[in-house]
Amino acid sequence: MELIRELKEKQNEMASWRQHLHQFPEIAYEEAMTSDFVAAKLESFGVEVHRGLGKTGVVGVIHGAESDDGQASAIGLRADMDALPMEEKTNLPYASKHANRMHACGHDGHTTMLLGAAEHLARNRHFKGKVYCIFQPAEEGGNAGARSMINDGLFDRFPMDSVWGMHNWPGMETGRALAHIGPAMAGADIFILTIEGAGGHAAMPHQTRDPIVAAGMITVALQTLVSRRLDPFDQAVVSLTKLEAGSAFNVIPGVATIGGTLRTMKSTTRQEFLEKIESVAKAAASTTGCDVSMEIRPGYPPTINHEQDAIFARNIISEVLGPDGLETGITPAMGAEDFSYMLQEKEGAYIWLGAGMDSENLHSAQYDFNDDLLPLGASLWVRMVEAKLASPAG
Repeated sequence: MELIRELKEKQNEMASWRQHLHQFPEIAYEEAMTSDFVAAKLESFGVEVHRGLGKTGVVGVIHGAESDDGQASAIGLRADMDALPMEEKTNLPYASKHANRMHACGHDGHTTMLLGAAEHLARNRHFKGKVYCIFQPAEEGGNAGARSMINDGLFDRFPMDSVWGMHNWPGMETGRALAHIGPAMAGADIFILTIEGAGGHAAMPHQTRDPIVAAGMITVALQTLVSRRLDPFDQAVVSLTKLEAGSAFNVIPGVATIGGTLRTMKSTTRQEFLEKIESVAKAAASTTGCDVSMEIRPGYPPTINHEQDAIFARNIISEVLGPDGLETGITPAMGAEDFSYMLQEKEGAYIWLGAGMDSENLHSAQYDFNDDLLPLGASLWVRMVEAKLASPAG
């Protein structure tokens, strides 16, 4: 591996930053302590700091040399800062000190990798133009911190040519990384089906229009959508995750609701399947005399890497981690990521960094970020900047 020596030597120090953040997790738009920590570190590195985008977001600006034609290029590097509303069960000495708050997705590590890269870039500045270090709130839970930062003028105040994200990935070997060409993560939408029938006495079902029976028929019918209505070369997931009805054992209720999620890789498939979910549900319920209405709660769009940028990222991965460090065989994930909003606005790519084959899964109460990744991710960021913003020293 061609890791940057200085970053390898700082692994223990970076690990102390990461473990500090791990002890004090904060959820969406509440990342006050985390933002203070990030801003203080950036200022100690001599980095220009801007705060308040997306409420608790932080942007650090690192100035390099000007280009020969006076037109400075710029690159954005994004790390997410928020934690999840869940209890930690790791029993680590640096386990969460905040009840029902946990860094179970590695955002503490992502923040630390970008801080490590920022310190190195601020000290050496072997690049032309500007680097914008974007510390984003509220990625989890559909809170769309990326969109909030964009709405607060992220790309207007900090004009960048491209933007890049990185996420640790359990199940991929440590020392390997991947940049998908095209789709990397799915889009996610929530839907709620309200089934209206006519309730009555459980001993007299013939006098009712039973929404629970309709819910059962809808549940079975929707399972055929992906297997029989989706092009085999496309990707989608329909999951029904919530069923609510009734209040007593001897009463057939008048209303039932089914909640679920649709995951898709293409906007056309998304629209087509939302329409099919509604039409199939209505058709299934009609056999019991029930009516169905559908509420859609739009989620994050698919995360789509720009082809040339993904190829560029793959070249950097091979340079930093070696030819064996480039992973190409892992398919895109059906999870969602709000970095998608940034890639809709700017060129760039989203990189997965292997967290190890033995790592706990993301969002597990036993998960902990692998600190061996810290110099790897920071080195990838630095080499990407120096390659993208051609160094005046070559």
